[in-house]
Amino acid sequence: MRVVMFGYQTWGHRTLQALLDSEHDVVLVVTHPKSEHAYEKIWSDSVADLAEEHGVPVVIRNRPDDEELFARLKEADPDIIVANNWRTWIPPRIYTLPRHGTLNIHDSLLPKYAGFSPLIWALINGEPEVGVTAHMMDEVLDAGDIVDQRTVAVGPTDTTTDLFHKTVDLIAPVTVGALARIAAGETEFTKQDRSEASFFHKRSEEDVRINWDWPADVLERLVRAQCAPYPSAFTFHKGKRLEITAAVVSEGRYGGTPGRIFYREGGGVVIVAGADARTGRNHGLAITGVRTEDGRELPATEYFTAMGGYLTSRP
Repeated sequence: MRVVMFGYQTWGHRTLQALLDSEHDVVLVVTHPKSEHAYEKIWSDSVADLAEEHGVPVVIRNRPDDEELFARLKEADPDIIVANNWRTWIPPRIYTLPRHGTLNIHDSLLPKYAGFSPLIWALINGEPEVGVTAHMMDEVLDAGDIVDQRTVAVGPTDTTTDLFHKTVDLIAPVTVGALARIAAGETEFTKQDRSEASFFHKRSEEDVRINWDWPADVLERLVRAQCAPYPSAFTFHKGKRLEITAAVVSEGRYGGTPGRIFYREGGGVVIVAGADARTGRNHGLAITGVRTEDGRELPATEYFTAMGGYLTSRP
């Protein structure tokens, strides 16, 4: 098939590489301009560079809503558009232009975790598996019929970075597998169960702030989810920002007031956690690594020189 690819960052780069390695003919690539935004500099393999290396024409756009681009797309005469990590709305006249429509590749197990930052949200929520879905694009974001979907398990110590590497390796087989079905003439795919759908927003600093009323197991997953190269989960100690780089759920149960710096356990320092911590039935969060406001990274046992006092959500 003749394929036009819309994509950006490493997700788009992997998709384009899969297409270039396939039996299909990539006739045009549309990608976003290089960005200095902090999140867009993460996993920033260049789609434009890869396309140019293989002699594929490239169009750079923030939004695909101008007449010049539409004319280029019509001239390319695609059988299908394949999109992955395209960051702005694609209008109906574009996604319906190809003979077979537009296939979107999304890094979640749709219908759950549509929208943004699916791996981070899924890890925080304790999902047992994550994956990649290829679905046909329609007027509702990430809601079209599923053509191919593949999963990987979430391990007990996996970080978002681990899950990124696991799921990015699924892009090629999901993309090529979906295109094989479409090229074979299939048109009936799996409807999404909209009663199971969930839609998540982009992460921001507020979503990285630790709330000590949360249970320790959720906080431990937040720390794993907000790992390098993403911004680390943070709290405040004596009015200064303190990033938590590593933590585990405590073995013991600790009662008291959430946020209390309470006890040395193993190689960590236990912080009381959970809105009902007064009952004494809760595990705490055993912090093992921190980063100070001036960038120093320390074991928690070195940073917390004495027990007592509190970690707080705000200065």
